[in-house]
Amino acid sequence: MEINNLLDLNSFRSAPQLSKKQIKKLSEELEYNIKNADWITIGIMAPSDFDAISSLQSISKKYSSIKFEDLRSLHASGSVFLKGNQKTGNVFIRSEKGLGEGILLTCQYDEDSKESDTYGPLPLDFFLN
Repeated sequence: MEINNLLDLNSFRSAPQLSKKQIKKLSEELEYNIKNADWITIGIMAPSDFDAISSLQSISKKYSSIKFEDLRSLHASGSVFLKGNQKTGNVFIRSEKGLGEGILLTCQYDEDSKESDTYGPLPLDFFLN
């Protein structure tokens, strides 16, 4: 399947390999959506807590307005699902088998009339580029 925009990722269970050109295009689209959202929530499916936390930190590095509470207290064994909420700064992590791998990013809005939009899964290293 060709990936030309963020919505093309919705059919994947795990993040696909992306070319540099695709990463650039998707980054630009995502940047626009993040800037127009009131806040975001982030879900990370990863093979370990280290990988999930590293991915979350890469998002915070790229977007200085996206900060989270103390990540040092987060621990889980094996495959994990991490959820972070930009509005509250809270982050939770749990062990969970059978998940895919990748980052799910949901743009949230204060107005009830605007529906949230989830994008991904994006590769765990997407925000390092």
